[in-house]
Amino acid sequence: MRFRTIPLVLWLAVIALLASSCTSTSDGEPDVQNDDGAANEIAPIFSVTTFDGEQFSLSEHLMSDGRPVFLNLWASWCFPCREEMPAIDAAAKAHPEVAFVGIAVQDSLNDARDFADEMGVGYALAFDADNVVDGSYTPLGLPASYIISGDGVIVERIFGKVTEEMLAEKFAKHFG
Repeated sequence: MRFRTIPLVLWLAVIALLASSCTSTSDGEPDVQNDDGAANEIAPIFSVTTFDGEQFSLSEHLMSDGRPVFLNLWASWCFPCREEMPAIDAAAKAHPEVAFVGIAVQDSLNDARDFADEMGVGYALAFDADNVVDGSYTPLGLPASYIISGDGVIVERIFGKVTEEMLAEKFAKHFG
């Protein structure tokens, strides 16, 4: 009898863990994870080809451009991703001091390309063809966004939908 309760206890622990890692708080706000007071994590390096045929390399961007990066992970099947893209596009236009890149993860190339064409945003969109970005950043769900400083440090992670106002506040907080 005692051995039958072990799988039940493990199952309950897994359910509790999954429940605690949802992408939004109980009031519907995104789950924001700051690194304030803790050692900051160096952003994993990646390189992707955008849907415009350009190459975006995080390491090259940081060395040559040096602007902070707003990295957004999205998928064509993700409804909050669809809802937040116009806000991200507006924030990209309002904050040229930050480089914006959105990368489709956990998706098919054709679906991601069709979605990108439909959304028609002005910032760079790409596809994670080799699952390098998804595997390196390991989002808790989609959408997932990362604010990366000009020296390559993740200063904030945001799991859930963002707004233009939220991004303005975050950029002011981190970059003055």
